[in-house]
Amino acid sequence: MSSFPRYAIYFLPPPGSALDRFGATLLGYDVFAGAELSFPDEMVRAVPDWAEITGDPRKYGFHATMKAPMALAAGHNEAELLWACATFAETPRAIPIIAPVVQSIGSFIALVPSLPSEELLQLAADCVRSFDPFRAPLTPEDRARRKPALLTSRQVEYLDDWGYPYVIEEFRFHMTLTGSLDRARHGELLGVLRAQFDALGLETIAIDRIAVCRQDSATGKFHSIGQFQLRPML
Repeated sequence: MSSFPRYAIYFLPPPGSALDRFGATLLGYDVFAGAELSFPDEMVRAVPDWAEITGDPRKYGFHATMKAPMALAAGHNEAELLWACATFAETPRAIPIIAPVVQSIGSFIALVPSLPSEELLQLAADCVRSFDPFRAPLTPEDRARRKPALLTSRQVEYLDDWGYPYVIEEFRFHMTLTGSLDRARHGELLGVLRAQFDALGLETIAIDRIAVCRQDSATGKFHSIGQFQLRPML
């Protein structure tokens, strides 16, 4: 079984920003405050089972994963991880800018880039590699939960090397808005969620920060314990 606490490196929108409030209220959880929120009235009216639909992503908060949840390796502690994130953020780099759209991704719906971004792939790969020394090895139970029989050979290789199968060229930036859905519901919910997102008027998002989030127990939700602004390359 997984050890706790677990830590993840996420992209989180700036706290209190329009994008942060959009995702937090839709999921019913504020990852910065560690507090549950009321859903928008219009979502509850349009989708009566919205609380159930968002049950799984709610425990992670509105985010994009840059380094998947991990227990800390022996000899490392939380303060060291936070220091490593601060150091990482101080390294000048190209800041990815994406044009976000609401789309289906597999069985769920998420906010994703409308076009591929090499800068975003590089940032995600840098996070995976830079923070891997802090990761405790997967337990056999954790590895089995990733269902390696359903993964490609490359994804299994990445699972064993990095603790997560969807990294490097397999990475796909996404900010999850629903749990797994029956295919028949995608059309209905895409329309509702696109209307909600379009109302924000956000044409681009700068992926210009990382955050450390912690989960204290198997039933607990992730909450932010540190945010770090990335230094742009001059």
